[in-house]
Amino acid sequence: MSAIPTPKPLCEMAEHGREDASAACCRPSSPTFMGLQGDISFWRDTAAWWRASKNTFNCLIGCVIGDFGMIIFLQTSYPETPLMVVMVLAMAAGLITSILFETGILRWREGFAWGEALRVAVSMSFISMLAMELAANATDVILTGGAADPSEAWYWAALAISLLVGFLAPLPYNYYKLKKHGASCHG
Repeated sequence: MSAIPTPKPLCEMAEHGREDASAACCRPSSPTFMGLQGDISFWRDTAAWWRASKNTFNCLIGCVIGDFGMIIFLQTSYPETPLMVVMVLAMAAGLITSILFETGILRWREGFAWGEALRVAVSMSFISMLAMELAANATDVILTGGAADPSEAWYWAALAISLLVGFLAPLPYNYYKLKKHGASCHG
């Protein structure tokens, strides 16, 4: 098995890709940062895709716990709650439980101290979680109008589609972050 060549940076500056680069476009935090020169081999690392998929799945589990827990709670205890309020509260609950789930994984599986695990879970995973929540909930609302009966087959089909979309939406971002930092940032 031959090694995949390292992609060349967009520019030849030695500081390209560093936060302290003199040119703003070379800083990863810049909105114009292009990273790699369209080299498709960057996206062909199957080991990184596998790890990013596992990380994304952990994130999905955390989001689902809070999201569905809140939806079930509101539908059973406060059925008159407007759809948008349900979605916002469900997304907030999903983000919180996902952060807690990721924090636990970092603490127990990776050996992080609690404070550091929480900081890393929030800083490295929040965008992924937010994209996941937005994609899954928007898909659910589009497919069901925000209301479906669990006794109907369409409820379960829409749920499966929503979860798949929620999983796929942040996956390329998680892969990119994994490859960019050279190590897994969570679970």
